[in-house]
Parts: sequence; structure tokens; C-alpha cells
Amino acid sequence: MVRMTVLASGSRGNSTVVSTDSTRLLVDAGLSCRELMKRLHAAGEDPERLDGIVITHEHQDHVQGLAVLARKLDIPVYFTEATHRAWVRWMTPQKRTTYAEWVAVRKAEKERSSLAPHPTDLTAHPTNDESVRRMGHPEFHPTELAPHPTDDEPVRRMGHPEVSADAEFCEEKPKDPAELTRLPAVEYFRAGEKFCVGDIEVLPFTIPHDAADPVGFVFQSQGVRVAIATDLGYLAPNAKAALRRCDVLMIESNHDLEMLRDGPYPWSVKQRVMSRVGHLSNHALAEYLTGDYDGYAQTVVLAHLSESNNLPELAQMSAERALGGQMPLLGNRVMLAAQEHPLAPIVL
Repeated sequence: MVRMTVLASGSRGNSTVVSTDSTRLLVDAGLSCRELMKRLHAAGEDPERLDGIVITHEHQDHVQGLAVLARKLDIPVYFTEATHRAWVRWMTPQKRTTYAEWVAVRKAEKERSSLAPHPTDLTAHPTNDESVRRMGHPEFHPTELAPHPTDDEPVRRMGHPEVSADAEFCEEKPKDPAELTRLPAVEYFRAGEKFCVGDIEVLPFTIPHDAADPVGFVFQSQGVRVAIATDLGYLAPNAKAALRRCDVLMIESNHDLEMLRDGPYPWSVKQRVMSRVGHLSNHALAEYLTGDYDGYAQTVVLAHLSESNNLPELAQMSAERALGGQMPLLGNRVMLAAQEHPLAPIVL
């Protein structure tokens, strides 16, 4: 038996379980630890039986609860090396230093060392940190951690993802900043190279998205193939090849082009979403379903629907019209993944 359960899909968090009788993998951990645990239980999945977490890319809506959940369950995390490095950079807190604070530190250092004043008197410097940034003072590096965009949504100025009250349900707030990126075990894979976890063979394939090294996955076990392909600006030839002969196809249908163009997003965000490293529209998915898609899947799951620039009815109507004659009684059933609740398990 091979089973796929979509726990959440959308701009506010993504996570899916792919399992067999003996192996269970979590694909992305884009909700808080608390919410992931809640949805796993609601879907009839025992969190304690998860064997690992595989990550598509480092954007916040795919890794929000990753570190806390992995530590709580003591399970390995599978990344590409570039994605792991990008995630660590994002997770590492960076102290914001004002110019006044920097001056106070420098004065204290001088008092302690009893050294003569430096030739460049502190008072000669500008009195605001923006001016200092422009001057590029070698000892002053005020920085501020900016979260990754949550894919098709504009950047939200949020608190650090792992130290919220919600995260404390799973563990106490770490006192050492280094703890934020500590994982029980890290395993690297490369796009295009298969690896196995238990009795599940995993094929990662490169996808076009504005992340460090984003991938989609095909999971194979017992002769069943399950594909997950979201967060892609277009369907490149390698992705089309990977998605052939899949029994379950979970694929992005992010936005309706007219809704996006007429919607509330800034023009720069609209350009990003529509770009070749953005997100797949209903129209682009329909073109794939009518052209290169082989019609093999029993179930097609429409995923990562934008809450601002799409409607479930529009996405489903577009996909079903595109599938047309490829919808026999037992094949190409179209389902919609939801943001707010788990999808009913798909069992093969």
C-alpha cells in the first residue's frame, strides 16, 4: 500500500505525507510544529512513525516548522546542500545594531583599554545609521533578518519562525542561537540522482523557481509512483519527463492570470509570480494537461492555489476542461489540496 496525504498546500504553508506500510516521509514542513502535529493526528498519521523530512526548497512556507519538528521527533532531514545552506542563513539571527549602540560600545572599549582616542574622532561620523551604511564603515555592519517571501504572497515582516509561542508547544525557546539550526541528522541529495529511505525510492528533479536549488519529487514503491511538483515558473522538459507514468500527480495550479493582473499585489510581485521562476498558472497547467501530459495518473491533485489570485472552482474547471477525454471512470480524478485542512488520504 502506498498512501499520500496532503496536510496543507498554499502560500501559508505546505506539507505532505507519502507513506508505505513500513516507511513514512514528510515532504516539507511549512506549518508550525504545533499545527503539523495537529494535522498529522487529524489525518490518522502517527508523527512518531515518521522516518524523515524531505525538503523541496527553503522558502518559509515550506520550512516554517522544520527544525522544531525534526528535533522533537529526532528524525533526519533531507536537503540539497545549497538548500540547506540557504535555510541556515535564513534561520540564523542577525542582530540589528543602531549607530548609537555602536558608539556606546566603542566608547566603552576605549575606556577599558585606556588608549588614546583614534585619529578619526567618533563625533566626525554621521549621527544616523543610514549615513554610516552609505559610508561603509569597516567596523559597522547593521543587519536585519528579512524572511523569505512566502512564495506568491508579498513579503510579510514576521517574527522569527522558530521562537514564537506556537513553537513552544513542541520545545522550549532555545537559549543558544546556534540551536535554531540544529537538526538531529542531515542527509544531502542531488537533483537527478535517486536515493532511498526505507522502501521508498526518491527521485528529486530540478524545477524553475527563485530559490537556491529547488526540486520536485517522484516517490516510488511497490510499483506505484507519486509525484509532487509545485512552486515552478514553467514545466521544463526534465520535469515533464519526470512526471510521466505517475499514479498520483500533485501539481501546482497557483493563480488565474486575470485575477492576478487585476489583484492587489504590487506590480513587482505580480511580475515575480508570472515569471519563469515564479508559479504555474491555471492556464499554464491546462496547456500541459492538453499537450505533454500522458494521462496516466489515477488522481491529479491541484496544489498551491493562491488565496488572493485564484478560486478553487476556476482551477478545477480549467484542469477538467483540459483533461477532456482523458478522464475515464477510474482515472484522472481531479482533487483540490486545501490550505486550512488535510486532504482525504489517497491510497493505492
